[in-house]
Amino acid sequence: MSYLKNIFHTVRRESPILHGIVMIHFVFAIVSILGLFVDDRMLMGVNVWVKPLKFCVSGGIYIMTVGYLTTLYPYSNRKRNIINNLTSWTLLFEIGIIVYQGARGVPSHYNQSSLFDGLLFAAMGILVAVNVLIMAFLAFDTIRLKMKVQRPVQIAILMGWVIMLAGSWVGGQMIGQMAHNVGVPDGGAGLPLVNWSTVAGDLRVAHFFGLHGIQIIPLFAVTLSKRWDTHTRNLLVAVVIFGLVYASWIGFTFYQAKQGMPFIKL
Repeated sequence: MSYLKNIFHTVRRESPILHGIVMIHFVFAIVSILGLFVDDRMLMGVNVWVKPLKFCVSGGIYIMTVGYLTTLYPYSNRKRNIINNLTSWTLLFEIGIIVYQGARGVPSHYNQSSLFDGLLFAAMGILVAVNVLIMAFLAFDTIRLKMKVQRPVQIAILMGWVIMLAGSWVGGQMIGQMAHNVGVPDGGAGLPLVNWSTVAGDLRVAHFFGLHGIQIIPLFAVTLSKRWDTHTRNLLVAVVIFGLVYASWIGFTFYQAKQGMPFIKL
């Protein structure tokens, strides 16, 4: 908990605007939770506020992650602020569209039912594309720069960015087919909250694990370095093995989905 408190304190001190946008995400998340209780409208088998809630939480965590990680690179204040502002503002606009469409009771993704809905979906694509470019830039800088962390943690951050780019590619696959399910139309029986299909393939599984690799792998490296008093080489080997296993897991869930098999069959 102390480590997480340090992350929040660092981001609030170094990037107050980004921190404020994270708080807006969490306010939207609370609004979405309230919506689950007072609004009984359904969309593709789930409450209209489920998707805004998921994206508010996930987006807030990611923006906070970027805000903290940029303090670990040897960046000038100006360069760090440019990255943080691009990331936080573009994702704020994206979540605004998702919450707005959820409030309207219509899909935010793959929605071409009207010119207006199509333009909103296209705008979301542009905003996401900006963030994918930022991910690639940060991955490149993780290779060429010496960060303010131990070598195993820097390797973990690099693997996290690479895996997140792979997760974004899976998102591109969903856009290509204008759906997230494989074998059946979107909607229908799904797991609680995440709504991953329990009857057919669902690309959102690999997409989810890919996008959160940038938190999971570095957190593993930091935790391991604090708990295991050993040579740096051993930590490095353990981190690389964990990262490769995690990447293999994402590869498996992607293959599973493409074969039309559900992540968990109920």
